Amino acid sequence: MNTFRGFPEGKVRFTSIPEPFFSELLPEIDHLGELKVTIYVLWRFNQMEGTFRYLRRANFLEDPAFMRGLNENPKDAEAQLDEALEHCVKRGSLLKANLEMEGSQEIFYFLNSPKGRAAVQAIARGEWRSTGDPLTPLDFIQEQPNIFRLYEEHIGLLTPMIAETLREAENTYPARWLEDAVRLAVENNVRRWSYVEAILRRWQEGGRYDREDRRDTEKDRRRYVEGEFSDFIEH
Repeated sequence: MNTFRGFPEGKVRFTSIPEPFFSELLPEIDHLGELKVTIYVLWRFNQMEGTFRYLRRANFLEDPAFMRGLNENPKDAEAQLDEALEHCVKRGSLLKANLEMEGSQEIFYFLNSPKGRAAVQAIARGEWRSTGDPLTPLDFIQEQPNIFRLYEEHIGLLTPMIAETLREAENTYPARWLEDAVRLAVENNVRRWSYVEAILRRWQEGGRYDREDRRDTEKDRRRYVEGEFSDFIEH
């Protein structure tokens, strides 16, 4: 067994891990390979840029240190990688999408997050394209985010009652208003639909004047923290 020499002095880069990993996922994982792959995927995604992040099987094979951690024998390591990935997919921590690219089948793995789910749904609808770049071969035809995705990404989990409320909002307000109202809620750290809805009603009743180059000033921001919206703010 190799001995770990400890973390180095000075600044060390940290990796963000979602809280549900510790509270919901970790207690359920009973397969060592699955645990290693899950943590490795979170680390790799943290190093990436872009809206949609994914890994292919080849990306794991290109990391010799990680593969040796699965098994010293290369063939056995590959077999354990495939087994671990299937465990992750069955568990629901990873989503798998199969695509034919350049005459061969490719498997893409996404984190089971709002963006990961959106990517897999886009693939199912055919809303993807090949970039021609071997490092990042897959790209997506991005649409304006709908209110359900915005809610999951910035406010919380969807329930049937909330979903019905969001459908009504989507039929009532312009998509741009919905996106901007959620953004204001996030900026003011009031992640509640009631606050978003209050902003939308205010715009609907009092009018809203948009300019393409509009930027919220401090005065604009305070209008949504004080006055009629102050009941939504925790002081």
